[in-house]
Amino acid sequence: MLPENITAVIARNELWRGDAASEPYEAGWAREAVFFIRALKPPLGPAPKAWVEISPDGMHWVREGTEFGMPEQLDAIAVARLATFGNWVRVAARYSDGAECTVLVTLHLKA
Repeated sequence: MLPENITAVIARNELWRGDAASEPYEAGWAREAVFFIRALKPPLGPAPKAWVEISPDGMHWVREGTEFGMPEQLDAIAVARLATFGNWVRVAARYSDGAECTVLVTLHLKA
């Protein structure tokens, strides 16, 4: 039996500034998940720490505990790996005033 895999684009060419988060994705069927966040344009200002959030319903969110630095230059990629995450997942970040990044966020899931 071949494992089931999927790649979902959950943010494409989105400008993140201030409080930012990806669209939620229902991933309860998967046993592992990997987020890739790529800077599509040169980021402005300091790159913040980002984090993974999980949710029981896709509307109310809590931090899962995984944190990572957002990309600091054009085409740089940040990664977050998860093995235990419930049903709904997303990534979020908080940019300081004047800082921003245009991102591509993909979620790679494996059953």
